[in-house]
Amino acid sequence: MITEITSQLVAHREVIVRIEQDLSPLIAEMVALLEETFKRGGKLLVMGNGGSAADAQHFVAEIVGRFKMERRGLPAIALSTDTSILTAIGNDYGFDKVFRRQVEALAAPGDLVVGISTSGNSPNVLQALELAREIGCSTVGLLGTDGGSIKNICDVALIVPTCDTPRVQEGHITIIHIVCDLLEKRMFA
Repeated sequence: MITEITSQLVAHREVIVRIEQDLSPLIAEMVALLEETFKRGGKLLVMGNGGSAADAQHFVAEIVGRFKMERRGLPAIALSTDTSILTAIGNDYGFDKVFRRQVEALAAPGDLVVGISTSGNSPNVLQALELAREIGCSTVGLLGTDGGSIKNICDVALIVPTCDTPRVQEGHITIIHIVCDLLEKRMFA
């Protein structure tokens, strides 16, 4: 069992090193987009399915609440939290529309829409990001594997370079924490 634990921790460290080497400039770009969005009076909308929905909610909680610094709350919405909306849209329009319809209702030009997908191919995230771009929002993807089809519609595509879903999710939450920390320091320090 110890060997397997060590093996998983080694795989985790390898992904974190790749994020540091390959994604640091893109993380900085995401922070700059967020800062610009909030300074212009825009808001952040974040979405994902399953574990990525949990990551979206975690991200929004850090933005609306606080990460480390006492500061004013910033406007952000996780599109995976309202079960009535999700089930109504899923029932009436199909699950592939659950995020698109919310982007249609809530997004405005100048907002930032973030899609989280470990595969990079979640159809409901893809459709919502496509609409966000049409509306005039900036788009960011937190993705895995090779970025899938979503990478092509994002202003910034942060692709955690592994096919192992748990490692992708660990990479995403690490990126989210770095973004929250840097954003607070840039806007409120």
